[in-house]
Amino acid sequence: MTFNRPARAGLMAAAGLLCLIGLSDGALAQAAAAAAPPPKIDSGDTAWMLTSTALVLMMTIPGLALFYGGMVRKKNVLATVMQSFAITCLMTVLWMVIGYSWAFSEGSSFIGGASRFMLMGMGVDSTVGAAATIPESVFMCFQMTFAIITPALICGAFADRMKFSAMMWFMGLWSLLVYSPVAHWVWGGGFLGGLGVLDFAGGTVVHINAGVAGLVCALVLGKRKGYGTENMAPHNLVLTVIGAALLWVGWFGFNAGSAVSAGGQAGMAMAVTQIATAAAALAWMFVEWALRGKPSVLGICSGAVAGLVAITPASGFVDPTGALAIGILAGIGCYWGATSLKHMMRYDDSLDAFGVHGVGGIIGAILTGVFARTAINKAGTGLIDGNAHQVVVQVYGVLATVVYDAIVTLIILLVIKAVIGLRVSEEQEREGLDITQHGEVVQ
Repeated sequence: MTFNRPARAGLMAAAGLLCLIGLSDGALAQAAAAAAPPPKIDSGDTAWMLTSTALVLMMTIPGLALFYGGMVRKKNVLATVMQSFAITCLMTVLWMVIGYSWAFSEGSSFIGGASRFMLMGMGVDSTVGAAATIPESVFMCFQMTFAIITPALICGAFADRMKFSAMMWFMGLWSLLVYSPVAHWVWGGGFLGGLGVLDFAGGTVVHINAGVAGLVCALVLGKRKGYGTENMAPHNLVLTVIGAALLWVGWFGFNAGSAVSAGGQAGMAMAVTQIATAAAALAWMFVEWALRGKPSVLGICSGAVAGLVAITPASGFVDPTGALAIGILAGIGCYWGATSLKHMMRYDDSLDAFGVHGVGGIIGAILTGVFARTAINKAGTGLIDGNAHQVVVQVYGVLATVVYDAIVTLIILLVIKAVIGLRVSEEQEREGLDITQHGEVVQ
């Protein structure tokens, strides 16, 4: 049987098509992957991450500065605001020099290497694997804002009594010896991330880290002079409300920005952040109302921050129902942490850094293992989807962070105490840190 030329061409095309159909799905996928160009920097993702970076920086100055500044006595307000501002400057330089490299460059399972020392090798078009559609410079700056706010949160635990010089030494050492390693453990290719610990935006890296360090600081420095006998009421709660509002708005950059893209995951992270925050604020308010007879302004602000803290690790893994539950439990749990637990353990955590950030971070980290939904993020499956082991993994991550953080924080404090001292004199404390540490006062 013979075929003319068009017929032969048609048969050859059909044979080629059959060969393609006969290829396995795996082979086709491999061929497609090999032919696909690497991800390009996306202008939309980059614009969102530039915005998120600015929002997170706003959380520290002016957000946290005003939140904390309004809660201290008038004689210490400038010193408190100064701490947030100075830490912002110090952490920026340290992150640029070595902190970013230790957190996010390739190294061991414990700490990163020095390939990005002084940000060497970072060009205008360089990217990192976790953020392939944005410039590495933007990713570095976004993570820098996390490295800034984490030590700034610690200041709430020792407000009114630490020397400014000691504070600067402590924050610098702590950021390099505690923050960068723990960030690497979870986000930079370290052992906690390898074990499957879920922390979308910093429940472990930021809040448990800061809260535990704050508790150790409060225990080592001791109580404020007159604590429990003198009036230490906040001098200006309007500043605290403004600070809390700035924290709330900035937190959308914190959580939704951690999606590292302008897509559906960022949208869901924003939604659950809003829901959990509102739920926690109401839960704290109603508990305080029931137990003390009146709902306080400071209480509802603290409750909102507790909700923001607790939803942080879960924000990329849970649905709105899970966020509501996390918010309610965080509001109740952090109220207990800032009142009953503090009184029971007899420590002076001046502005409840541990009661809100430590307790809230632990609640959020563990509940992430409960409420993580595969439908929201395939990387996280929690107890309600049948994976009870995730709760065990989350608890392990919490314990590893708490133990390491507490030990290293204590060592740093004891070394500084031996070399230059930690605390201002009793006379300076009574006169106020504004005038004794900075030579200025609020008129």
